[in-house]
This record gives sequence, structure tokens and C-alpha cells, in this order.
Amino acid sequence: MTYCVGFTLNKGIVFISDTRTNSGVDNISTFRKMAIWEEPDDRCITLLSAGNLATTQAVVSLLEERSKSPQDRAPSIMAADSMFQVATMIGNTLREVISTHAMTGQRADATFNATLLLGGQVKNGKQRLFLIYPEGNFIEASDDTPFFQIGETKYGRPILLRAYDPDMTFEEAVKLLLVSFDSTIKANLSVSPPLDIHIYEKDSLKQGRTLRIEADDPYFQDISSGWGVALREAFSKLPAYSFDPN
Repeated sequence: MTYCVGFTLNKGIVFISDTRTNSGVDNISTFRKMAIWEEPDDRCITLLSAGNLATTQAVVSLLEERSKSPQDRAPSIMAADSMFQVATMIGNTLREVISTHAMTGQRADATFNATLLLGGQVKNGKQRLFLIYPEGNFIEASDDTPFFQIGETKYGRPILLRAYDPDMTFEEAVKLLLVSFDSTIKANLSVSPPLDIHIYEKDSLKQGRTLRIEADDPYFQDISSGWGVALREAFSKLPAYSFDPN
């Protein structure tokens, strides 16, 4: 399993993904689940993936191959006129890969399933974030749904729902997302550091700051221990339950 988040802010988009893949308790590997394409002053595209590793790697490889020579290899996400077109191309590529591997034709067989988060900006357009399903269709983030999660989503979702603010800084967003990931990591062994982070600044049209957070990163350790202490303190301040009627 995995855990990935695309987090839209007024300032830009923060992407974060873990790197653990496994096919059993004794077969654990680390693979990067974030891909970034850029053409400075024209576009920056980030893709996060969850699901069957062979499927997601095949999708990224196809997109990479088609982006190298747009005039010879089509369709290319580097030649698309909008993020909507990019989402359509990637959705079609995902469906193509799944149908090629699955014995069930066009149906997205669970064995080869994958889900993608796509975000970024193309020149003359606005920053956009999409959740792409195995069938190739997708939905877009909005004011009502400002972030998307894929993979092991349930453990880290409550803190995001309670604390999200579109006006928060990138630093505040990274802190919040690390709390979300810490909660998920503690609850599920299939999610684990290193964590990859990409911070895309709105209208920059270029790759932003990228980080890799290791398990022993001092700041991540402070976040983990500090959040545990803060929760215990907040819990102790809540009114006690009484079995005796008043």
C-alpha cells in the first residue's frame, strides 16, 4: 500500500508521498512514487501514484518516453494545451496499461489497479489538481474538496479536515502533512519513510523545492513526538465523563 496527498493552497500545491511497497511481510522495498516533468516558463506537472507497482511504473515510463520527443511520440503531456488535456492523456494511458495487462479487456481488474494524483500548471492556465481513477476518468479539486489522498487514506484524513486553511504557508502545510503521515505510519506498516515532497509555487511554471524526509530526520522526529504529547495534553483537558446522572 502507500499514502500520497496533493494539497492545494492559495500559494500553490504541496505534493507528498511515501516510498514503501510490499508484497508480503518479508518482501518490502522502497520505490519513488512521485514523478515531475517541467518546461520552465511553460509548465510543471507532478504525478503521484498508488496501487500495483508494475502498472504505475509502466504509466510513468510511457509518459516519460512520449515526452522526450513530442514531435515524434504522441500524445505527449509536454505538448498539451491545458492541465485538463494532461489529465485526459494520463487517464487514457492508465486505462491502456491496465487493459493491456488484465485478462478482462477494458475492465480495470483489481490485480492491476492503480490510482493517480496529478497536479500542476500549464502556461496561460491556472494551477489544477486531479484524482485519476483506474478506469481513466477523473475528478478535480475545488474549494469544497481542496486536497486529495490516495492509498491508505483513512488514518491521516481527520487532521487534514480539521486543520486545512487555504491561506497557510508552505511551511505550515508541510508541518500539517507530516502530522498526517505520522498518524498513518503509526497505524499501518504498509506506509513508511522516506517521504518525498514537492512544493509547486503558483504561476512559477517550474519545479519548486523538493525534499526527502528520512525516518530519522530530526524535524520529523520532533513532529512525531510533539504531536503525541499535544494529543495527550488536549485529551486531559477535555471534560471527564460521568456515570452518575446530574
